[in-house]
Amino acid sequence: MNEKLSTPSNITIERKLNHVEICLHGNVSFEGKNTGFEHYSIEHQAVPEINYADINLTTTLLGRTIGSPLMISSMTGGYHEAATLNRQFAQAAEHFRIPLGVGSMRQALENNEHRESFAVVRKAAPSVPVFANIGAPEVAAGLEGSQIETMLDLIQADGLIVHINAAQELFQPEGNTNFHGFLDQLASLTAKTPVPVIAKEVGCGISGEAARLLIEAGVKVIDVAGAGGTSWQKVEEVRYTKRFGAENRFSPEGLDELLNWGIPTSECLSEISKLKKDHPQYQSIEIIASGGIRSGIDIAKAILLGASMAASAGMLLKALHEGKLLQTIELWLNDLKAVMFLTGSLSLEQLQTKRMTLKHRPTL
Repeated sequence: MNEKLSTPSNITIERKLNHVEICLHGNVSFEGKNTGFEHYSIEHQAVPEINYADINLTTTLLGRTIGSPLMISSMTGGYHEAATLNRQFAQAAEHFRIPLGVGSMRQALENNEHRESFAVVRKAAPSVPVFANIGAPEVAAGLEGSQIETMLDLIQADGLIVHINAAQELFQPEGNTNFHGFLDQLASLTAKTPVPVIAKEVGCGISGEAARLLIEAGVKVIDVAGAGGTSWQKVEEVRYTKRFGAENRFSPEGLDELLNWGIPTSECLSEISKLKKDHPQYQSIEIIASGGIRSGIDIAKAILLGASMAASAGMLLKALHEGKLLQTIELWLNDLKAVMFLTGSLSLEQLQTKRMTLKHRPTL
């Protein structure tokens, strides 16, 4: 870490740059804990009785029609280079008619610098849902109406993502671990925000009980962001080690557990789907599956576990870096269509009715 970067703005910019570089080049995946999708098998239909050419991937999110059940998840913004990344993500979203979220907009609230790195998204994706993004610590501290207006107006947002990142903040060198009063402030936010609020973890997952609390606070969409993809604890541990060296904050055994802390994505989906089933008043709540999505097969399994759609950040960031973003999304959608054909599903609604079984029970 460059200690010369002492202002809050410069620290934020460097942190965002670090995040992208570490996610692209570091070993920051979960170890010994996967999404859980690997334990499921989708039942084959030997007589599908459909024409592959007639398969339709279109669906809806918050009442808006989208091209397929995939979202480019929140990644970055708030520094010069982010404008290029966000423009390319937005162009891909517009091409496939899928939604996307921007990274944390705290930088845009701190000063006017680099706001274009967020605004470029709406310019490049004029017709698809775009979501603003702010962190739980900022919500817990209380957001003024003018701050909410700034975030929404900057990208003409269709919704506001609140990312909940307790484990990341715990490991972050400059992290904010004051989450006291978050739910009360979230309820205040959802009541005064003119667009739907989406609650999103960043890789540790949302349990059924946590989802209930978020829904009661007025959230309309739960993005589970479960364990199995990027461990943001590991990302921040890399940054911490570079800044302070091998200073011990936890025991070696405890550190290993904490770096891989979280609820697998499939378990989050199962719990929240059960919550919706048991509470009819929650039926309108939509679920997004993220955290380790690596193919269209994962998207199909997520839908069979109750998700409305899936989202990805890390894998698509790497695909963009390799010049293969459009190709990767296309391949994932081909995977999904293959599953639909092999289960006799012309639509995603029909896919949701198909059978999926556990291959074997996960080792606890």
